[in-house]
Amino acid sequence: MARSKSYRELIVWQKAMALTRRAYALSQELPKSEAYGLLSQIRRAAVSVPSNIAEGHGRLTDSQFRHFLGTARGSLYEMQTQFELAGDLGYLEKGLVQELMDQGWEVARLINGLLSVLGRDESHEEKDS
Repeated sequence: MARSKSYRELIVWQKAMALTRRAYALSQELPKSEAYGLLSQIRRAAVSVPSNIAEGHGRLTDSQFRHFLGTARGSLYEMQTQFELAGDLGYLEKGLVQELMDQGWEVARLINGLLSVLGRDESHEEKDS
């Protein structure tokens, strides 16, 4: 796959950054008692999503990029689980949790699409060798 010059050009990275900024802003609404618990976990998982997309883009092979996209997807699912728990505990309104989940699913679809393209290109390279 021909790569963009910068990870910043990737729509998936841009959407992941928007979700991360939102996660940081909303995590401030959690009780102070969650500073070292759920708040910290949400922020760590959130920042991991665009960070792994960027790191993978900077790797030398599509296989390495796929590995980091898988890690980003795992962190995204972790963050969604934490949002759901925050809603269940009454820290975030259910409607807001659903918005965050929907935004997360959009990022997941983009990650999955990129994984699919990278996998297809990888199989073509093997046939061409």
